[in-house]
Amino acid sequence: GGSAGPCGRSLCEASEQDRRLRALFQKLDVNRDGALCIHDLAVGLGRLGLHRTELDLLKIVKAGDKDLDGQLDFEEFVHYLQDHEKKLRLVFKSLDKKNDGRIDAQEIVQSLRDLGVKISEQQAEKILKSMDKNGTMTIDWNEWRDYHLLHPVENIPEIILYWKHSTIFDVGENLTVPDEFTVEERQTGMWWRHLVAGGGAGAVSRTCTAPLDRLKVLMQVHASRSNNMCIVGGFTQMIREGGPRSLWRGNGINVLKIAPESAIKFMAYEQIKRFIGTDQEMLRIHERLLAGSLAGAIAQSSIYPMEVLKTRMALRKTRQYSGMLDCAKNILSKEGMAAFYKGYIPNMLGIIPYAGIDLAVYETLKNAWLQRYAVNSADPGVFVLLACGTISSTCGQLASYPLALVRTRMQAQASVEGAPEVTMRGLFKHILKTEGAFGLYRGLAPNFMKVIPAVSISYVVYENLKMTLGVQSR
Repeated sequence: GGSAGPCGRSLCEASEQDRRLRALFQKLDVNRDGALCIHDLAVGLGRLGLHRTELDLLKIVKAGDKDLDGQLDFEEFVHYLQDHEKKLRLVFKSLDKKNDGRIDAQEIVQSLRDLGVKISEQQAEKILKSMDKNGTMTIDWNEWRDYHLLHPVENIPEIILYWKHSTIFDVGENLTVPDEFTVEERQTGMWWRHLVAGGGAGAVSRTCTAPLDRLKVLMQVHASRSNNMCIVGGFTQMIREGGPRSLWRGNGINVLKIAPESAIKFMAYEQIKRFIGTDQEMLRIHERLLAGSLAGAIAQSSIYPMEVLKTRMALRKTRQYSGMLDCAKNILSKEGMAAFYKGYIPNMLGIIPYAGIDLAVYETLKNAWLQRYAVNSADPGVFVLLACGTISSTCGQLASYPLALVRTRMQAQASVEGAPEVTMRGLFKHILKTEGAFGLYRGLAPNFMKVIPAVSISYVVYENLKMTLGVQSR
């Protein structure tokens, strides 16, 4: 008995869990074929007094079915339940406010209130009674786990609330998928404060990193094999041509477009969510990608002339235009309305790889962190959030960069006297032929140099603006 240390105990617990899961598997395996199909789960759970909808059962099988044969063998069943238990333990710990290993009615009321769902203590007691096996009017971990074990938890709101990311990530390209807001945030008007704080943070971070952004535009348009532009050389050239103030050319319009773009994108996202017709408070990842990409396309279409203006203002020579309006009038009179939509197609095509990869990488990093490090809380802390967001938006930018470069060259086209009209396809071919694949990534260095300062500045400003506007931090 003296040798039964922690290892002995954990082995004992593991074999106990294995026995428990094997017994449950045998109870559910109605036709004794060693695998669980939807019918087995429906009948088996029904016998145990747990009635689940067909959709719930389909989600369970889908989540655990690794070999895609439409059923769960014992190994898949165990893997699904262990993964599921981890999520359940996180939720249990976040509900257990008193940290005593039990959940009572007050804790349920408080936790649901935090998520924007208001219920009375009587309703909370009703919820408790449905899970409470021993009549104590509190739920311990075993009761909680047994009740929820075969119930698919796709989106745990507690985790989603901690892992918001798009509002604070402004790296100059506003292509991220909008954030989800809870019912409470919508009803109390917290959502617009989040958006205002995000917009203010974007304005400050864009202004601070504007010289790098202008250098990126110049390198995208003018750099080639014969005109090799380096970072120091580029800055020297800009200062020599127009003095230190010229480093901020094009920043005014870049800041001005934040407000309309953010507002249109948010409203479009909310409408598309309704159109998708989901009954869930939080969207699943593929629905978020679809709704976010469409909202991004609508917002970009609405403010696209401002994008063209920004590029032309960044590329202008000293005293070429007296200001934004003069630049707009000039384009309109010399090139017509169509000039304001140059590069529109590559811009729209760039939204899908950017938003898709940004979201996929972020979700992957989030899940990896939750699997490995989330023991007592789903809260990752500031540094993990910033690191995950920075990596995901960098990957998104990398994927859509060739399209962004072609867009910028098309926007700049008429500012080069007598330049022939080119198509997106023609420009891609020309760049690959004359400069090789490397030519599609001109200006990438200053673009990546601004990511970390932009994220850091926007985070600090965002947090301070949230406090000023009275947004409750979680």
